[in-house]
Amino acid sequence: MKSSIQLANRFREVILNGKWIANTNVQDQLRNVTLEQAVTEIDNLNTIAKLTFHLNYYISGVLNVFEGGNLEIRDKFSFDLPKMNSEQEWSDLTTNLFSNAEKFANHVEHMSEEKLNAEFVNTDYGDFRRNIEGMIEHSYYHLGQIVLLRKMLDQ
Repeated sequence: MKSSIQLANRFREVILNGKWIANTNVQDQLRNVTLEQAVTEIDNLNTIAKLTFHLNYYISGVLNVFEGGNLEIRDKFSFDLPKMNSEQEWSDLTTNLFSNAEKFANHVEHMSEEKLNAEFVNTDYGDFRRNIEGMIEHSYYHLGQIVLLRKMLDQ
């Protein structure tokens, strides 16, 4: 199997449909989460909504590069979730995350080995492969946080 397809499948696994590593994925964990649950603050932890925004922020930012744009995201803005006032806004955020994740995976799936090994934006960021693998690891990290927050909210 081409490494681009393997990377795309690993990315889909953590966000959209996998069970292998964590026996769950982001989409499963966010299914049936209400707005009230998503924005509930526990101590000084990020909320489920903030983590969802954060994941989407990075996925959409790198996706923009995949689509020929510039890397416009900045760490300092990655948790700047606007106030959410309705279930529809929460639903729109999750829908946008899953749509961007599938677009991201589709781009990865079609990358050549040459593209995977090409410089990503500039030398400071390494190559495309490193950034895709980083996105997978980053997503698992936040998936774990979402799982723990859900358990805390269910107590």
